[in-house]
Amino acid sequence: MSVRTDGEKSGEVPVRSGRLPVSAVGRGYGAVRGALRGPRPEAVPALVARACTLVGLVDIAAGVFPRFRNSRMHALAEVLPGALGPFAAALSLSVGVLLLLLAHGLRRRKRRAWRAAVILLPAGAIAQFTYRHSLVGVLVSVALLVPLLRHREEFRALPDPTSRWRALANFVLMGAGSIVLGLLVVSAHPGRMVGDPSLADRLEHVIYGLFGFEGPVGYLGNTSWTVAFSLGALGLLTAITTIYLAFRPEHPAARLTDEDEARLRGLLDRHGGRDSLGHFALRRDKAVVFSPSGKAAVTYRVVSGVMLASGDPIGDVEAWPGAIERFMDEAKAHSWTPAVMGCSETGAEVWTRETGLDALELGDEAVVDVADFSLAGRAMRNVRQMVKRIERLGYETRVRRVRDLGEAELERIRRAAEDWRGTDTERGFSMALGRVGDPADGDCLIATAHRADETPGAYGDLKAVLHFVPWGPDGASLDLMRRDRSADPGMNELLIVAALQAAPRLGVERVSLNFAMFRSALARGEKIGAGPVLRAWRGLLVFLSRWFQIESLYKFNAKFRPRWEPRFVVYAASRDLPRIGLAAMQAEGFVHLALPRVLRLRARAHRPCAHTVAERSMGEQNVRAA
Repeated sequence: MSVRTDGEKSGEVPVRSGRLPVSAVGRGYGAVRGALRGPRPEAVPALVARACTLVGLVDIAAGVFPRFRNSRMHALAEVLPGALGPFAAALSLSVGVLLLLLAHGLRRRKRRAWRAAVILLPAGAIAQFTYRHSLVGVLVSVALLVPLLRHREEFRALPDPTSRWRALANFVLMGAGSIVLGLLVVSAHPGRMVGDPSLADRLEHVIYGLFGFEGPVGYLGNTSWTVAFSLGALGLLTAITTIYLAFRPEHPAARLTDEDEARLRGLLDRHGGRDSLGHFALRRDKAVVFSPSGKAAVTYRVVSGVMLASGDPIGDVEAWPGAIERFMDEAKAHSWTPAVMGCSETGAEVWTRETGLDALELGDEAVVDVADFSLAGRAMRNVRQMVKRIERLGYETRVRRVRDLGEAELERIRRAAEDWRGTDTERGFSMALGRVGDPADGDCLIATAHRADETPGAYGDLKAVLHFVPWGPDGASLDLMRRDRSADPGMNELLIVAALQAAPRLGVERVSLNFAMFRSALARGEKIGAGPVLRAWRGLLVFLSRWFQIESLYKFNAKFRPRWEPRFVVYAASRDLPRIGLAAMQAEGFVHLALPRVLRLRARAHRPCAHTVAERSMGEQNVRAA
């Protein structure tokens, strides 16, 4: 099988059938180059990060537990960076926490983490020699410093997108961690404590100590100085890291500029018919990299250190390798984990061949060919009866281009779609546009359901909305499904049928519906003769469907007798899959790792929302991108 470009060239891009390759062997020079230049961590950064983590944990243990400081293990702990003179406990805590914070950045080859470690380790070595005259302590610091300096070229990763809200998040998390460590420090000297203070007294002592004041808990001898210095060091460390994050140079997340959007629209005009997800590249909370020729592009968003692309590259297939190489170079420059969600079989083949990445089938996309669609026949009886019943209740449908609607009606539809959203948060990334009725999206389709025989509500007689984006000149791809909760069940079926029936007069020959995750496993697992492993896998998917609507979405799509097009996830290593899965769920809006809602009110004004693709049909929520 091969894929030809738009006809002006005779070159073909081969696409092998069967199982996708899992190594760079046999993929040619481009694959070997991609495998060598990929963002996989090198041995030196990983080893240095592990060493910093170990030293940091030992330092924290030496700073918190007096028995540890007096044990045989402390003979080693005393020569590690941070164990100095009368301030050993406080310095051990401070340096230990700093080294733990730096270890993650060193593992990701971050330049700023490297600079901080290069400053911290010599400072520790000098302090060891000055206060303790310990050559062993100097050697430990040098042993970590030498590989950092020798392999400094490995630590070139640029900072991640940041905002001032990171400072507040650091203050909250570091403050909570300091309180927990402080309680351990206060409670680690039971034999030296005066009386038996309550937990409230100890917590009060910790809070006072973090700000440098004496609390209500008393100790015998010099223990009070040890505890006071330790608490003060934790408070100072929290303040310093928060101030640094608040005043460091900001690296905002990339956004789609007007120029980028215009270039992408030009590529979609010429090549938009290749991929049903192509138009979703125009989400304005994505960034884009173009091939050197400008004939192809990859859009992405960075989530939790994962550089997440969606769908196939945009543009000429022959220019895809150039855009993919730029994408991988950008991932390497920032030490982001590269991943692609929902690409087609052709896209997965090109990605794996050019980069050495692996591909895994994620699910299937339901595509209905308009010419083959009909409500006649036994297979369509349930849909046919549901549509006829709703029509008898007085509902009518309208299917139009966005450009054909007036601004007043568009505004009413926007407000209704926002009000009818099925969740508290917006959802969608790979298969959602994130807006409705934008003037730039005049080719989009809107299908609406109305019931005029009732008293008009807040949005008149409007009862349900479906929004489709263009899929080349002759296709449409479902974006979102919204309905009034008081409307009769079956609104989604009614509007999908109406859109399919109106498609010929609108020049639409194919319609992409929802994406069904693990569809093939569900279909094979319910057949007679399925093996125990496949049945167990299907049972797990059915169980997970209670939260993620996996099975119900598959069954909803199957009502319209579509053809199924496989979609893949492309990833660097199997160990990255959990991280990629979490990042994808964050991008889609199913998982939120953020500040409390009250603290996010201001941030919302500066961060665009991703619109949901969730809606309920027959009492079940149908989500386009699970």
